[in-house]
Amino acid sequence: MNASALALTGYVGWFLILLLMLAAVRVNAVMTARRAPNSFRPDGTDMTPFVARLVRAHANCYEAFPFVGGALLLALATGSTGITDPLAMVVLACRIGQSVVHLMSVGNVAVNIRFACFAAQVGISVYWLLQMAGKFGG
Repeated sequence: MNASALALTGYVGWFLILLLMLAAVRVNAVMTARRAPNSFRPDGTDMTPFVARLVRAHANCYEAFPFVGGALLLALATGSTGITDPLAMVVLACRIGQSVVHLMSVGNVAVNIRFACFAAQVGISVYWLLQMAGKFGG
């Protein structure tokens, strides 16, 4: 498996881990009769601050997927992984790092670290797309 396929697999896997964590918290609240199944706020603010951050970390994954996952999928579909492979694992590390820092804290330093991780994902995705546009555009 090349780095692009591995990074895409890791991204989807991380997305699922966050989803399963959120599901576990909510199922536990329902099974222990603390909450009705239809009573959860979508933003998680009706539970603990950690759960609210977990909801946002999960949302950050699907907000970034169109440009990160899209670029990786485009590279895989067009045999252009030579463009994405060198930085694919960096993007995955930044995605996981952004989520983990978000789960740990909302302090100023943590927010700056999260932004740096996000900015790296955006910057690398833009770089990849420019490289692919150059390859396919002539």
